Amino acid sequence: MVQTSTVVTATVATAATAIVAYAVYFDYRRRTQAGFRRDLRRNERRQARAEKEEAAASTQRQRDSIKQRVDEAKEEGFPAGVEEREAYFNEQVMTGEMMSQDPSQAIESALAFYKGLKVYPAPGDLIKIYDSTVPKPVLDILAEMIAYDSSLDINSRPMPAGINLSEIPNVGLD
Repeated sequence: MVQTSTVVTATVATAATAIVAYAVYFDYRRRTQAGFRRDLRRNERRQARAEKEEAAASTQRQRDSIKQRVDEAKEEGFPAGVEEREAYFNEQVMTGEMMSQDPSQAIESALAFYKGLKVYPAPGDLIKIYDSTVPKPVLDILAEMIAYDSSLDINSRPMPAGINLSEIPNVGLD
């Protein structure tokens, strides 16, 4: 009767010998046959091209998703009152911060930050704050959202209602 350890040892030895033999055979073909080398290079180029096309398609899918989410957020609308806007801003920023901890929710996190940005009175200042606090992947997605939304004016500063700067006397040394 043959012991189990002998059978296992023989099987492992046979498998290892087969792997080494195939490696030697592969190396021999690679060194001696020009057609085999050409096929290897051709397959490598095909694989690299396929990976590049997949990366481009993935990027395009992400951009389409971002555009769709921004359009949906615009359709939902944003609050108009000062207190409602402040509460909405705080809620969206808190949601964005919690979601930014999970890399799989980067788009949702960026969308929450975007919604907060839409109701903030000085978006340019808030972008500077986001730049130093928001993780880079989420910030990149947020930048795409800002670039897509042409109605978002990040350069202007709102003037307080009811104040006309031309009516303020100019104080200076005479």
